[in-house]
Amino acid sequence: MVRVSIAFLMAMLLVVTNVSAAKRPNILYIMSDDHAAHAISAYRSRLAEVAPTPNIDRLAREGALFTNAFCTNSICSPSRACVLTGQYNHINGAFDLGGMVMPGKQMLAIEMGKAGYHTAMIGKWHLKVEPADFNHYCVLAGQGTYFDPEFHVRGDKPWGKNTIRFDDKHSTDAITDLTLEWLQEGWDQKKPFFLMHHYKAPHDYFDNAKRYESYLADVDIPEPETLWTRDAKFGSLATRGDNDELIPHIGTSIGSRNPRRSYLDDLPKLYPAEFPENFDPSKFSDEENTRLAYNAYLKKFLRCVKGIDDNLGRLFKHLEDVGQLDNTVIIYTGDQGFMLGEHDYQDKRWMYEESQRMPFLVRYPKTVPAGQRLDTIVENVDFAPTMLDFAGATIPDSVQGRSFKSLLLSGKEASDWKQEAYYRYWMHMAHHDNPGHLGIRTKTHKLIYYYGCNYDGGYQTPPGWELYGLINDPQETRNIYDDPEQAELVVALKARLAATRKRVGDDGSHFPDCEAVVQDFWDYDQADREKARQISHRYLERRLQELESGTKNVRTWVGK
Repeated sequence: MVRVSIAFLMAMLLVVTNVSAAKRPNILYIMSDDHAAHAISAYRSRLAEVAPTPNIDRLAREGALFTNAFCTNSICSPSRACVLTGQYNHINGAFDLGGMVMPGKQMLAIEMGKAGYHTAMIGKWHLKVEPADFNHYCVLAGQGTYFDPEFHVRGDKPWGKNTIRFDDKHSTDAITDLTLEWLQEGWDQKKPFFLMHHYKAPHDYFDNAKRYESYLADVDIPEPETLWTRDAKFGSLATRGDNDELIPHIGTSIGSRNPRRSYLDDLPKLYPAEFPENFDPSKFSDEENTRLAYNAYLKKFLRCVKGIDDNLGRLFKHLEDVGQLDNTVIIYTGDQGFMLGEHDYQDKRWMYEESQRMPFLVRYPKTVPAGQRLDTIVENVDFAPTMLDFAGATIPDSVQGRSFKSLLLSGKEASDWKQEAYYRYWMHMAHHDNPGHLGIRTKTHKLIYYYGCNYDGGYQTPPGWELYGLINDPQETRNIYDDPEQAELVVALKARLAATRKRVGDDGSHFPDCEAVVQDFWDYDQADREKARQISHRYLERRLQELESGTKNVRTWVGK
């Protein structure tokens, strides 16, 4: 009799668990690569009218849009690791493009599975090792290709050897097809689903599906003012060099400013149709060349965005057709922002607004009121605990981020919510000539510290500090760090930066030689500035030697 009672109770517990799981929402996490917030029309940027994104905008209209969502490191692998683990990169170990999250450590998938979710990862993974903690995965091989993409799947062979390929198909279309197939045939509908749906697009170098070649063809893309004007107060010794001697060598460019790498040099070879026939830059002025490169750059980027938005229309229609749209928490974001010509910079990596800010939109009409625009500071380490909170799942103690579900439901920021976003870019002078830096972003100000060295404290560029007042200077054109009227603010913000580093655990123990440089120039007194000027001269000499020898300088971040 006792045995019957126990069996009966166990059966009833299983029924209750299944019913509870069935009532939980599905969670669809959509992430595109390098999709800047200002390339989504709901963010009301200069591109909103010429390149609308109606399907993404629907999430904002019927849900919530965040204006202050930030990545903690504006580069692909580290950002993805932050989302997957809920930890900052100095804790999860994914400092740079070599970053990975090992099976058994893929926290978000593990905890969703424990909570009764059927988990899937489809699209761009970019974390090196197998996404084994998901029930299902079909992920691009490495960075993946735009056309004829190949995907890794689970199979009899070792990780990386089981592949499927989509010939004559663009990756955005293929990824959407794979997700629709899984939703129709792979998803165990006895459970809610947790699906990470990741596009490769619009990652540089952009390549759109052929059907979009005419899109924006005859449109002059609106330009940012800072593409043309480099205010004398923008930047610092770290980004300009002594007497501006490093302006050509810090940050890759749209026009011809950077002699090592620019879109003016790269894009005519990749996209000759976007330039005059037999294009010869020597026959055009600097302004004409920059404008040609900028328009080619933006048109290819925005055509990739158009492909994403159209494919999301397909995905949302399917969920609507099967009655799951309103039962699904839908999140749309990018893995970081992207510079779309601002300050004559390309790529991401910077702590400047266009690069640090992530788009973040949430739709769940059952509990998230429509039409919210929220300015609470959230970071990508907060995404995982928020999704786990919606799922009713456990948030492990290892997670550094914090759920903002209550904010989405009420529209009210918690009284004890953090007031700073922390940022650190580690890949010193790799690929796009960005110095190593760290800083904080508040709702009103941004403090950036370019310490300027690699992990070993070597390959130094001049250290410097930048402070921007975002209310009066949202385009970050005037560094006010040395303004005497801001002296007290500088002291206060540097103290907040030090406290934030302590709070998040970035104590410098990971790379002590690098931390020694960080501390050496922290005060930035006159002696520090003179040392920085000497470093500027030495770096210029080294860079000119590299250019003369043809050194591409793509791996200086890993050695002295």
